[in-house]
Amino acid sequence: MSSTRETLERVSQHVEESMGVRDVPFRPRLSPVPSAKDIGRRPLRGYGRLEIRQLEPDPEQPRTEFDEAGLEELAANIKANGQLHPIHVRWSETTSKWQIISGERRWRASQLAGLSTVDCFFHEQPLEKAQVLGLQLIENLLRDDLKPVEEARAFQSLMFHNGWTGKQVAESLHIPASKVSRALALLKLPQETQKEVDAGNIPARTAYELSKIKDLGEQRRLAQQAATGALTVADAAETHGRKRKARRVDQGQAVRQTFFAENGWTVTVRSPETVTPADSSYHDLESALQQALDEVRLRLNNNIRL
Repeated sequence: MSSTRETLERVSQHVEESMGVRDVPFRPRLSPVPSAKDIGRRPLRGYGRLEIRQLEPDPEQPRTEFDEAGLEELAANIKANGQLHPIHVRWSETTSKWQIISGERRWRASQLAGLSTVDCFFHEQPLEKAQVLGLQLIENLLRDDLKPVEEARAFQSLMFHNGWTGKQVAESLHIPASKVSRALALLKLPQETQKEVDAGNIPARTAYELSKIKDLGEQRRLAQQAATGALTVADAAETHGRKRKARRVDQGQAVRQTFFAENGWTVTVRSPETVTPADSSYHDLESALQQALDEVRLRLNNNIRL
């Protein structure tokens, strides 16, 4: 049995400890030492799991149609491997639900897979309409399965909400400016032709060539041929070229641009004789160079020598 003096000494030590008085520096005995796999990892408040019924699609999402076969394939993948990427959502005060910013396709496929909950990333800060549209566009473009006219309308919407030019849209999304200008040209086509393009009956490149034809009657006639496979992109371009040549007398105004590479090589680009500087743009030049680069890469891949 301890004496009164010993008891008082122990109590005194605890009182001094509680007041911050220590004879030696304090070192916790159970100081945790992280393992190598835990270094850099931390819990994030922005991630969580929601019931599927707590989510709703964004009514202004650029994508308006979802391929059923593709959804079934994704649903089977989610069922087998789980949801690999979270759905980005933001809170809607209007509907009191979490609105999907990007990942609606995963949300739909998760329902088909029979899941009751999905992993989400929560955007808690207010987002401008243009910011939301930009996030949606980036996700769709990365998958490369957004329909051509849907893509064009999304570009146009970004230009409207931000007051941007087509070049600024391209810089924001890190895509070629020619891709934006070619997409926007599709919006000049009649509605019935746009529907054929989105349905896959008319290739986007052929539709772009058709958009250059000013005669609407001729444009519709050629679009009908393209929808049946009777008109190719080369045919459409040739038709447009013949019309320009027919209405131009002076053919000596072709555009010629020369570029000098650091390795000493020179690259020269020359437009058709029927195209004047007024009808040309750097978008056309970029498109020509890109097609030439694609051809060079094809020859490299097939070990074709110069």
